[in-house]
Amino acid sequence: MSNQVDFGPLAELIGVWKGDKGTDLAPEPDGAEVNPYSETITYAAVGDVTNAESQVLAVVRYHLEVMHKENNSKIHDETGYWIWDAKTETVINSLIIPRAVCVLAGGKFDSKVDENGQLTLDVEATIDHSDWNIIQSPFMKEKARTNSFNRTITVGNGKMKYFQSTKLSIYGKEFDHTDENELFRQ
Repeated sequence: MSNQVDFGPLAELIGVWKGDKGTDLAPEPDGAEVNPYSETITYAAVGDVTNAESQVLAVVRYHLEVMHKENNSKIHDETGYWIWDAKTETVINSLIIPRAVCVLAGGKFDSKVDENGQLTLDVEATIDHSDWNIIQSPFMKEKARTNSFNRTITVGNGKMKYFQSTKLSIYGKEFDHTDENELFRQ
């Protein structure tokens, strides 16, 4: 690992973020429920890694914890990495949730910064995509299959907003499980 790492757009993520305006639209057997939540996301610089002596990636590790506002119980825990490939201008989000689901999502980075000094990271994966894929246990494939995942983060000037959509096959129907929140750098 080198001392001078080009984290590109990921540099905006590094640090601790907190937000208490989260909204989770989650599937239930008889429809859907809305869960207000708070969360903390910690992003830490890992450095760079070299793959096959020709690809250099900048890596940021993160841990995300989501707490139900009603009773402060944990409703989501996620660990993963954001990865920047400067040569191809690709952002990658690899994540694991403790429901036996792993996601490798990616997308091209649009380097434009908006009028508020913020940039956008947008990644997606589908169960049958040749590059950006979802892996899950046999139980999850049968009972609560994740068919697609999309996460969009807008970040800059100490503020982060995100929206994510996870398309599920659950309870005998298709469901769009969504989460969104606004967080601030601590």
